[in-house]
Amino acid sequence: MKFKSPLFFAIVVIGLFAASYMPHISVEEKDNLLLQTLLGGINQLHFSPNEVDDAYSKQVFDLYISRLDNGRRWLTQDEVASLKAYEMKIDDAILDPNYEFFEKSIALKKAGLARAQGFYKDILKTPFDFTTTENIELDGDKKEFAKDEAQLKEYWHKTLKYDVMTRLADKLDKQEKAKDFEVKTETKDGKPKTEEKLKEEKEDREKLLAMTTEQLEVEAREKTLERYEDWFERLNQERRSDYMSNYLNAITNVFDPHTSYYLPKDKENFDISMSGTLEGIGARLQTSDEYTKVVSIVPGGPAWKNKELEVEDLIIKVTQGGDSTEEPLDVTGLRIDDVVAKIRGKKGTEVILTVKRLDGSIKDITIERDVVIMDEGYAKSATLNYSDVIDNIGYIKLPRFYADFNRRGGKSCAVDVAKEVEKLKAKNVKGIILDLRNNGGGSLRDVVTMSGLFIEEGPIVQVKARNRKPEVLTDDDPSVQYDGPLIVMVNEFSASASEILAAALQDYGRAVIVGSNNTFGKGTVQRFFDLDSAIKGNEELKPLGEVKLTIQKFYRINGGSTQLKGVTPDIILPDNFTYIPTGEQDNEYAMEWTEIPAVDYEQNVRKVKNMSKLQAMSSKRVANNDVFIKVNENAKRLKEQRDDTNASLNIEEYQKETKLLEEEAELYKEIFKPIEALEIKNLAVDLVEINMDEAKKARNDDWLKAMKKDAYIQEALNIMKDMQK
Repeated sequence: MKFKSPLFFAIVVIGLFAASYMPHISVEEKDNLLLQTLLGGINQLHFSPNEVDDAYSKQVFDLYISRLDNGRRWLTQDEVASLKAYEMKIDDAILDPNYEFFEKSIALKKAGLARAQGFYKDILKTPFDFTTTENIELDGDKKEFAKDEAQLKEYWHKTLKYDVMTRLADKLDKQEKAKDFEVKTETKDGKPKTEEKLKEEKEDREKLLAMTTEQLEVEAREKTLERYEDWFERLNQERRSDYMSNYLNAITNVFDPHTSYYLPKDKENFDISMSGTLEGIGARLQTSDEYTKVVSIVPGGPAWKNKELEVEDLIIKVTQGGDSTEEPLDVTGLRIDDVVAKIRGKKGTEVILTVKRLDGSIKDITIERDVVIMDEGYAKSATLNYSDVIDNIGYIKLPRFYADFNRRGGKSCAVDVAKEVEKLKAKNVKGIILDLRNNGGGSLRDVVTMSGLFIEEGPIVQVKARNRKPEVLTDDDPSVQYDGPLIVMVNEFSASASEILAAALQDYGRAVIVGSNNTFGKGTVQRFFDLDSAIKGNEELKPLGEVKLTIQKFYRINGGSTQLKGVTPDIILPDNFTYIPTGEQDNEYAMEWTEIPAVDYEQNVRKVKNMSKLQAMSSKRVANNDVFIKVNENAKRLKEQRDDTNASLNIEEYQKETKLLEEEAELYKEIFKPIEALEIKNLAVDLVEINMDEAKKARNDDWLKAMKKDAYIQEALNIMKDMQK
């Protein structure tokens, strides 16, 4: 679907025409131009623009201040109070542009940076006492702004003490392990190490073993000082345009979290976060406060094959593996493009990611860089047999809704799923399970076509722009490819197109939706608009950047939105995120759930009957299933650990806590074990191609092994049996 937007550019060009040919323009005039162009686009095209009034002003103020000092490092209560006078005036400053609040806030931030620079340099000169009973709050949102400079310095003292302590604890742990460690004469790939390399490793081990705790503490402080020197160097290089970008994004993000302003370099970073990381480890990364967070794992990529990196992991250090002698790089506070640059590398080389898990445990993950095997992202199928329960059930895994629009006959997930369905029908399967877990969405066209494989022609989804009637996207093909029992599997990371398909088949009563929690809940559509296109001439002002606008909303055929609520599965199974907010609901100022009139829809292919009985039978099984009992226990543990953001600054206590976290994590590491009664088979027609390629065969073997441990598939088969009773 292409959105035509001449109105947006026409309006802002007319409104700014007088400014567009000025031979010289001041910084403030350029800011005015940028702000008015931005707001012009939002007012014209945003799905639900806010009134720019005092209530809006307060929201912008709160969001901006929280981001200006989210770690409570730079400002005191009095300084924040001095900005409070502008709390209800930002709307006026937007409508009749002035930047008094913005300029004052930046002056305070820069003064805070200079003050903090003096703090950390002074504090790190002296050894810390790690034997005292003292704690630190690690969540900035739970901390009050410091009441004065003395308390602010105390905040810094605790922060630096914690950083040094964690480094020291890590060094002590390595020293302890080095006692029993023997230098290996070969590399991981079996190649002999050079004499020079062996000598270097032995010397490093002997040096580490000879160091006292006091010497290790000095080294930890020196490394911490280096980290902060690097961080402050980056902070001090930020330009006015960077600060203005943060201000403008507080203004735009109050409309909704996906409406954002992008400086030209920020747009490049967005593109990196969406696709560029495929070249390194095959994971999509995103900035989360000062951390880089893993938001998805790309099927077929190195991280996917490694099986250790997880969604929601926070990357805190990056180390070059193999024979590299580089020190681990602390990437806390780095821009995402800098982090990606450190993770990328040549195929066959290793990178070690130090990640912080949901439960607070720290883990080193070694990943060998490689190209992404794209066929792992395509639809594939198998047959499932579950002894003494049910046999000959078809299974289709769809990792994403892919489509190649650039060439005729390019890959289409709808076409591929149709082929898999035909192959399964040829095996006379008694039912089909369509697995959309962790599927982040994609092609809207394909989701409409794919839904139509299971029903007669009819509406699939409604797409609505502001002040326009909903556009109903329909399956126009009256044929039904598959009319048997159907289950659709989802989880909290099933988003967008996955939610549309699940919602449509649920509304039609055509399938049982089985999942853990509601789906992601992103029921909005965004488009990028180049702000340069809104201004004629003035090439010296460009590039101004781009704006990403929420212009449409998805609605189910029953009239309810998929926004915020997502799709609630018919049968809900426990998982690690059961008690942790995820998805759209975890975003500030997420657009609300709304509804519009339903459209007429009906299907006479097959309807799920006795849903309440299916739910009751599944609930009884899950309550007595040892795997799901442990999963639920682990979910509660993760929730407790995530909420517990208070840490000890006593190194013995810290080491005990860390060890306990690691031991608990180890207890729940092997929850899922092979299910002996579950048999997964490739289709004979697929085995010919699989067996022709050793690498493909190995990947397929891994896939089958993982499925054999999948308790969620096991329960889906139980539900399928119940459906057929």
